[in-house]
Amino acid sequence: MDGAGRLARSLRSLGPQADLKAAAIGAAVLLREWLDARLARAKSAKPALLKPLRGKPAPATRVRLERQPNPNRLIAFVENYLPNRAGVAATVLLLLGSAGFGIVKGGHVAELTQALSDTRNALANSAGFRITTVAINGRKQLTQDEVLAIGGVNGHSSLLFLDADAVRDKLKSNPWIGEATILKLYPGRLQIDIVERSAFALWQKDGRLAVIAEDGAVLEPYDPYDPYVTRRFTTLPLVVGKGADVRAKDFLALLDRYPQVRAVTKAAIFVGERRWNLRLKDGLDVRLPENDVGNALAALSRLDKEDKLFSRDIVAVDMRLPDRLVVQLSDDAAKARDDLFKDKKKKKTGDAA
Repeated sequence: MDGAGRLARSLRSLGPQADLKAAAIGAAVLLREWLDARLARAKSAKPALLKPLRGKPAPATRVRLERQPNPNRLIAFVENYLPNRAGVAATVLLLLGSAGFGIVKGGHVAELTQALSDTRNALANSAGFRITTVAINGRKQLTQDEVLAIGGVNGHSSLLFLDADAVRDKLKSNPWIGEATILKLYPGRLQIDIVERSAFALWQKDGRLAVIAEDGAVLEPYDPYDPYVTRRFTTLPLVVGKGADVRAKDFLALLDRYPQVRAVTKAAIFVGERRWNLRLKDGLDVRLPENDVGNALAALSRLDKEDKLFSRDIVAVDMRLPDRLVVQLSDDAAKARDDLFKDKKKKKTGDAA
């Protein structure tokens, strides 16, 4: 776009056009030779005039020259039985076939198709159907130039020959675009209405991050070193592991019911495509059970409210067993606990003595 809603033109390769031009020149040369031969034959067969009778000019009569039989049987057969100008037609077809074979063999079919399309569009543009104004509604993440590039609309496109269904299908093939509507407003206005998918979460798999929609579709890669990307998606929840992309919607909806747990959660990790772990912001790991996850989250929230569980010196909480909760202390807390037991044991031994 040139900044005013108008499309800018671009140059394209003319390779296929050169092949067609060479074929046309060859056909023109053959046609000229054929015409020269016909003219020479007509001059050599001028009608002979009869002597005038009784002072009146005699009418001109045309004398037909008999063609001498060619000693070569094949050539004689061709001259006698093939229609006139069949050789010229066969030569033209041969040249066109050779040009077509060269285009296909050289991989210029797409270029030829595009050249023919550009020619057709140029004629329509000269007739007043040039796209002069483009209006795009509903875009948030994609730029106007990105939408046009995805839809295949460029400076050569004419409104008359623009395939609205093809543009719509191209737009919907982009993961960001959920729905698209194309309106052609003659003579030169194009309106594109799109509905973009919303970014739902960040998904990490095999060390790579991507932005995903609610249905798990990957919208675009996530680059943590790109300030523009991080500014747009830094607040999204993080899910990790194979299968987490398609299971994230239901689990995060369940986690939202316990805001005290959700507020301190840094990432949700899908383990073995069966169950979830929580990684809290302070590094605490919470291992949730495969079934009855809602009750486990409710118990976790209650323990933090009543016993300040998340503030204790622990590194893991294991809730996979239905009848118990296992807490793993940090190294410092475990050492302090061992020292305390040793002191108690010494004190008991001294009292017994």
